Amino acid sequence: VQLVETGGGLVQAGDSLRLSCAASGILFSYNDMGWYRQAPGKQREMVAIITSDDDTNYADSVKGRFTISRDNPNKMTYLQMNSLKPEDTAVYYCSRGTHYNGKYYPDSWGQGTQVTVSS
Repeated sequence: VQLVETGGGLVQAGDSLRLSCAASGILFSYNDMGWYRQAPGKQREMVAIITSDDDTNYADSVKGRFTISRDNPNKMTYLQMNSLKPEDTAVYYCSRGTHYNGKYYPDSWGQGTQVTVSS
């Protein structure tokens, strides 16, 4: 499995960014995918997941601002981030995992992409 994230950068509060994750080495359409983030000094946390059935789930902190989507033919996962806040600053990681009984279990990670939101 290989996951490659792109799209991070430095933006101002209120701006938007779209992160992309290119997957290879997997039957993409059968996999559940997710985005996590890790801020300095904090644990990695789930941001959003999308199942193979296109069901989505979001962290409360990003609901209404972030949207996860997938493009199965091109093996891509996206995270559209709107109304960004300084507290969204983190390294964002794409993941492949399994969504089971209401929980998501990641088992593969990309290298991460830095998102920095200035106030």
